[in-house]
Amino acid sequence: MIKTIRLKNQEEMLLVLGIQDSKLRALEKNYKVNIFVQYNEDGDGVVLSIKGTNSRVDKALAKIQKDLTLNEKKLADSLVKDTRPFVNNIIYRPEHGKPVEARNEHQASYIEQVFENDLLIASGPAGTGKTFLACACALRALELGMVKRIVVTRPIVEAGEKLGFLPGNVEEKVDPYLRPIYDAFYAMLGFDKFNAFKYNNVLEIVPLAYMRGRTLENAFVILDEAQNTLPAQMKMFLTRMGLGSKVIVNGDLTQIDLPNKKESGLLQAKEVLGKVKQIAFVEFTGEDVVRHPLVKDIVAAYDKWDKKNKRTTK
Repeated sequence: MIKTIRLKNQEEMLLVLGIQDSKLRALEKNYKVNIFVQYNEDGDGVVLSIKGTNSRVDKALAKIQKDLTLNEKKLADSLVKDTRPFVNNIIYRPEHGKPVEARNEHQASYIEQVFENDLLIASGPAGTGKTFLACACALRALELGMVKRIVVTRPIVEAGEKLGFLPGNVEEKVDPYLRPIYDAFYAMLGFDKFNAFKYNNVLEIVPLAYMRGRTLENAFVILDEAQNTLPAQMKMFLTRMGLGSKVIVNGDLTQIDLPNKKESGLLQAKEVLGKVKQIAFVEFTGEDVVRHPLVKDIVAAYDKWDKKNKRTTK
């Protein structure tokens, strides 16, 4: 006997299949059936064929249907509570942990501008929450069905230590540069869901060099550490934007690691795109730092030193 059931989206696939089909294999073992997976051509769903004796197939199918029904009820309950992108400055509610919310006026403006515009360019010092907020906004947009996937990228620019001297293959060499992004998603998704999103290509984290030639449609795209892009790289990245996509560009103009700091693509983009509609700009300051209280004082001290040093070198 063979019966089929369709999983409509990535959420249902994760619920039934698990990471690398781990839940599916457990289902086969528990109910003593064989389950075959046929992926849709558009990649947005699968058809499961359950093969075995009548009673075992029926029980396995009932188990899957029960899990899907409970998941739909949970999703419906959450949508009844909140269908807006954000409420009371809360942008994302992880299954475990505290809700992600704006902690100051500039963070609240950042969240608002993301959902009102197709492109947001944000700059400000370290510790103001730019990367974490961008990842939270992306997850919320995915949750609401505004986009189908999330793509996060950043330039790989050496700051003191040469890539060639780091151990491992290319992927292992660039991994430390992408670690802040991994940490943000780990905190909000948890280890299992994070890996499932990556495995199913719902979440892609790549170096900027891998973006050339692509068109990203129905995607939430984040460029982090944008101060280290060259103007040509920034133009290349911004022109990857496809239909139904949202883009965030984050950077800190006080931490440019390029040999010539005046060649920063972020610096040029703010000048070139300042009057283009549907592009928003948010400027964070040292007062917006949300890390350890001492970080705010450190940022202020360096700003003061930089201003004094510039005056003495003129």
